[in-house]
Amino acid sequence: MNKNQVSGRVDQVAGKVKEVTGKVVGNDKLEAEGRVQKDIGKAEATVGDTREKVKDAAKKAVDKM
Repeated sequence: MNKNQVSGRVDQVAGKVKEVTGKVVGNDKLEAEGRVQKDIGKAEATVGDTREKVKDAAKKAVDKM
């Protein structure tokens, strides 16, 4: 697991908490901020996942040599 994966997943959770909190208290701005943070976290986690897949593929290619 790399730092993008960890950071992205943390942002996803924090964003979800903000989103739900905003919805519960009726704060549209907080709810929207939560959705944005959640989406940014999802994108960052995807970048991290992709980096890991590339690293694993490169390692397998080197191992075959």
